[in-house]
Amino acid sequence: MKKILQSLALGALLATTALAGAAHADGEKFVWISHGPDSDSWFNVIKNAIKVTNEQMHVETEYRNPPTGDLADMARIVQQSSAAGVDGIIVTIADYNVLEGPIKDAVAKGIPVVTVNSGTVEESQKLGALLHVGQPEYEAGLGAGKRAKEAGVKSFVCVNHYITNPASVERCRGFADGIGVELGNQMIDSGIDPSEVQNKVKAYLTANKDTGAILTLGPNSAEPSIRAVKEMGLDGDIYFGTFDLSSEISAAIKDGTINFAIDQQPFLQGSIPIQVLTNYVRYGVAPANSIFTGPGFVTKDNIALVESLAGQYR
Repeated sequence: MKKILQSLALGALLATTALAGAAHADGEKFVWISHGPDSDSWFNVIKNAIKVTNEQMHVETEYRNPPTGDLADMARIVQQSSAAGVDGIIVTIADYNVLEGPIKDAVAKGIPVVTVNSGTVEESQKLGALLHVGQPEYEAGLGAGKRAKEAGVKSFVCVNHYITNPASVERCRGFADGIGVELGNQMIDSGIDPSEVQNKVKAYLTANKDTGAILTLGPNSAEPSIRAVKEMGLDGDIYFGTFDLSSEISAAIKDGTINFAIDQQPFLQGSIPIQVLTNYVRYGVAPANSIFTGPGFVTKDNIALVESLAGQYR
């Protein structure tokens, strides 16, 4: 019976998508607003998902972001999109306090909003969004910490390349709680300059030789940390977990430098909000609950399944 229901649901979704494309050839206009700076390669998967989903749903979705990651600039982008009268806004809740006003203004104008990636379901509801699509960050960090604890880890350093984003701190806090230690000074503000990240990681590990694990929060901090660990001859000796995927992270999983990567499936984060807004604008229907896209753990055991898709679909 379960398989029959799943088949019926899939058939209904495909039929709705096909009808939507036929009935709305010109397409609605949406905007997908991220907090990621231009230098953050993780959002390349989001951009690819937008391109693919635009073609599937026959809509126009513009990806916009603050080039340097400045959140005040991001808030202005939300305001500009609202003033332009787009059909829907997709936005990360990088900082609730900074973005609350512009997002609530858009909702008050009748523009449907889907929050994505950063932030929580509770914050999304307070903003008046239809729903939230993403990964519960604290829970993801907690799961990673429990995995590290099982491996005997008792201390760590969390390399936070975007410390102004509260969600990033939740990842580090969850990891600390999973291990059973205080976060404290075990989180470092690394910045996003690769050389600076690498030097700060090396300095921390040199000053704290008993560090049992490294947690990085994405390619911007993971890739320089990989180089730091290898330069210090610690690859394979220090427990290493990271959020997100890239070709360099995948290679480090294969060679044993990284123990796991947490995949929050950015392709789904890029695609699902567009699908939700399209069906809401056209037919007034939307899922009743928020949608979690992670966490999922990528290790040596399953890296072959995702390696060839990293940077494009994973």
